Amino acid sequence: MTEKLSSDTRGRLLAAAERLLLTERYDEVSVRAICAAAGANPAAVHYHFGSKEALVTALLEDRLGPLWADRLSMVTDARGSVAEVVDVVLEPFVALADDPVGRLHLRLLAQFVLGGHPVLWNQRWFRMASWVALLPELTEAESRLRWALAFDLIIMRFGGAGSQEREMSQAAIAALREFVVAGLTAPSKEQK
Repeated sequence: MTEKLSSDTRGRLLAAAERLLLTERYDEVSVRAICAAAGANPAAVHYHFGSKEALVTALLEDRLGPLWADRLSMVTDARGSVAEVVDVVLEPFVALADDPVGRLHLRLLAQFVLGGHPVLWNQRWFRMASWVALLPELTEAESRLRWALAFDLIIMRFGGAGSQEREMSQAAIAALREFVVAGLTAPSKEQK
């Protein structure tokens, strides 16, 4: 019984945070407001998540993680090319950008990730270590840097400031794809 109540409270906190964060900026939403909107004890966020950052991390993983997890695992397990991996990454961004609620999730992702909030991701495809091995010809540091730059660019284009007002054309999406693939597959300094 206690476990079910705990799970219900956790779910209510996630739903309340989502409602608030989809209409207000991350910095403007307080833990107290999330707890009040969820009808929960003022300490509930800290009890269930540890911090507001951890709550938002859980929310993003819960809402966006399923969009990538299975397809990324399939293409990487099959040792797909970098271009195939980039296609799997971009596809959900394109779909989310076509949906009003999806655009709000992309904005939240951009606010949180590009805003430099301390993040401790739990799901595989949210952790940088899962991506580093996909560029085996590079050092770990160079692979990490290239993936970080690629994700910053993708997140900025789809969820950053002004992205809600500008629609990404098919040509812009194709150019973004080619740019990201080229950046990820370019020879390293040591290979030149």
